[in-house]
Amino acid sequence: MIDIKSTREIPSKAILDLYRVNQWSAAEKPEALVQGLLNSHTLISAWDKKQLVGLGNAISDGHLVVYYPHLLVHPAYQGRGIGPQIMDRMQVVYEGFHMQMLVADGRAIGFYRRMGFMPAGDTQPMWIYQGKEH
Repeated sequence: MIDIKSTREIPSKAILDLYRVNQWSAAEKPEALVQGLLNSHTLISAWDKKQLVGLGNAISDGHLVVYYPHLLVHPAYQGRGIGPQIMDRMQVVYEGFHMQMLVADGRAIGFYRRMGFMPAGDTQPMWIYQGKEH
């Protein structure tokens, strides 16, 4: 059984292992990654006993706008509903917010559409990005 938690008590090694197994370039900046996650407005994690198997975070002004930068699930646990459980928990926190935003690509687009997200009119995501997985 997977346990979904709202905690900041997550070992750095567990975070880095999850990001590395998903081949996310943020793992190349371990200190910044861990501090960024621990200082997020909301941090939700998924656990199989003592193993971190999923994680999502949100950055928000706490009233009107929320941005979801990261949602990842260990590849061996994907397809088991962990991502939706994390997003459902986020929706409890940010229900009724005027603007909920994220950037999605690849397979994530279909996932987020199923979670109720839609393209934002004629807007285009824009960034200055130092990663390499996109």
